[in-house]
Amino acid sequence: MKDITNIQTGHFAKPIGIGNVLYLQSKHFDEFGQLNSVLHPDLVADKISKRHLLKEGDVLFAAKGTKNFAAVFENHYEPAVGSTSFFVLRPTEQSILSQYWAWQRNSNTTQTLLKGQAIGTSIPSISKQILENLEITVPSIEIQMRIQQITKLRNKEKRLKQK
Repeated sequence: MKDITNIQTGHFAKPIGIGNVLYLQSKHFDEFGQLNSVLHPDLVADKISKRHLLKEGDVLFAAKGTKNFAAVFENHYEPAVGSTSFFVLRPTEQSILSQYWAWQRNSNTTQTLLKGQAIGTSIPSISKQILENLEITVPSIEIQMRIQQITKLRNKEKRLKQK
């Protein structure tokens, strides 16, 4: 992965309740990587490095705890930063869709592999090095788009079943 993506840690901050930047945390997402709460800006922009601001298509990977999901950042909530419980994956290759990255991270095979390499007993954590050394298959854009469509339909079905 390190050859085709930039991986950086999230931003460490203490939310202040009001501000102009969203601070995305794992608790804001469900087990499918979908936002499940109403978000309000709770950080002040002048205290945040521009390199931590999320861009459309960044993939947030929750590397700490037992809920290791990946979610694609969509520009609906900009400006925003991810907390330190996330790694921010930014593909450097145009031949990779962000949604495919997220699907790949959320697949049972990848989840099992990553959980098997997690460090720590009380709060398991997946290191940056583990992510960087992860080998993945990158199919054609057409196949990635089909996977994206199927994944959207599966997630919609799961949400409907839960309701």
